[in-house]
Amino acid sequence: MLVNIHPPGKPGEKGHYLLSVLNEEKLRLILTRMLDEKWFLSPCGIRSLSKSHQDHPCIFNVHGEEYKVEYLPAESNTGTFGGNSNWRGPIWFPVNLLIIRGLLQHYQYFGDSFTIECPTDSDNQMTLYQVAAEISRRLESIFLRNEQGRRPVYGDTHKFQNDPHWRDYILFYEYFQGDNGAGLGASHQTGWTGVVAKIIQTLGFLDDKAVLERGVRPSMTTYQRPSLGIEMQG
Repeated sequence: MLVNIHPPGKPGEKGHYLLSVLNEEKLRLILTRMLDEKWFLSPCGIRSLSKSHQDHPCIFNVHGEEYKVEYLPAESNTGTFGGNSNWRGPIWFPVNLLIIRGLLQHYQYFGDSFTIECPTDSDNQMTLYQVAAEISRRLESIFLRNEQGRRPVYGDTHKFQNDPHWRDYILFYEYFQGDNGAGLGASHQTGWTGVVAKIIQTLGFLDDKAVLERGVRPSMTTYQRPSLGIEMQG
């Protein structure tokens, strides 16, 4: 791994040093694409493939056969890989969790001195902590009722959206539709979609000042909010 410290040889916020494959310039290039709603940023999190491939698929030829990789936010348009698109568009919680953690770790170094447009081309500048919080908010919105009283996770499934015996029982789907957050795949995938609880916990107990002072703790840890005297075991 490379050590990139910006400016060279000088510690960042609170005397922290940054061990990273990204310097500030590369980080900005990546975030500009990732936070673009025409590319990776969905209303419900970060997509696994850029939406730009919907109109501009990646096409290549092997031994006279043409192959195409295009943005597929939900199910596949072929029977390959069992008929689901997997990593060609949907939102996956494990990847989003790693992105959030990386943003918080970089915020610990850069502090409030580094801001980026979120979404891209919105003129809305955010710190890396605020970007992490915004992605978290979008992920959490998958399970919450929107202004129409519908939970994105249940898509157009009438029973789960409206039946009083079902509508308040949340299912943890394997992955989620890249444009509207509808649940896809296995519906009891708590093994990784359950990390939404860790996302809620982390941003609930670590504000921007706490990240700068204490850093990002490992996933199994005890968080304490001093003002309330509350401890929560991760």
